[in-house]
Amino acid sequence: MSNADATRYRVVTNHEEQYSVWPTARELPLGWKAEGTEGDEATCLAHIDEVWTDMRPLSLRLAMAEAGQA
Repeated sequence: MSNADATRYRVVTNHEEQYSVWPTARELPLGWKAEGTEGDEATCLAHIDEVWTDMRPLSLRLAMAEAGQA
C-alpha cells in the first residue's frame, strides 16, 4: 500500500450492527449508514477494533438472549 494514498474513509454500520469502512467519495450502499468516524483507513479500522467487540450479528445475539444462551 502506498503512503501517498489520500483516500478518506468513513465507518459504516448495517442493520445487524456490523461494521465496515467505505470511501467518503462514494455513495453508501443500500442498508448501510455512516457511524460518524472518518479519516484514513488505519484510523477507521482502529476505531472498529475498539467498538466492535461482539462480532455476532444483532439477530443472532437477540435470538441467543431469547433462548437464554447469552
